[in-house]
Amino acid sequence: METGDPQKDKQKYISTSEGGFFNAIMSFPPNYPVHPPSVRFTSEMWHPNVYPDGRVCISILHAPGDDPNGYELASERWTPVHTVESIVLSIISMLSSPNDESPANIEAAKEWRDRKDVFRKKVSRCVRRSQEG
Repeated sequence: METGDPQKDKQKYISTSEGGFFNAIMSFPPNYPVHPPSVRFTSEMWHPNVYPDGRVCISILHAPGDDPNGYELASERWTPVHTVESIVLSIISMLSSPNDESPANIEAAKEWRDRKDVFRKKVSRCVRRSQEG
């Protein structure tokens, strides 16, 4: 049940995903740091900003320059000043604050917006599975 308070609703998501052990692979292209690495979860994930195959979709991992779709400013996209640490922090932030305005997983975004109880159950299942090994 939603409270109508975005901060409390956000905390409910955090507590739902907290405690999970989610594995991911960060792959660096030959032209790094000019172009960003890619990140893919190898653990099961249910999140608006994670494609069904595990690829992470956040602005700082998008190629530098203007967004051909017009969703992001060039300043929000990859620049060589980003580090592995800033990428990991951005992913942690993404996990606690889904962006459902340009989702990678449309079904997860719909549930995040309209059926948070169902969404939380799926995230909780992913957390449990991640704890099992």
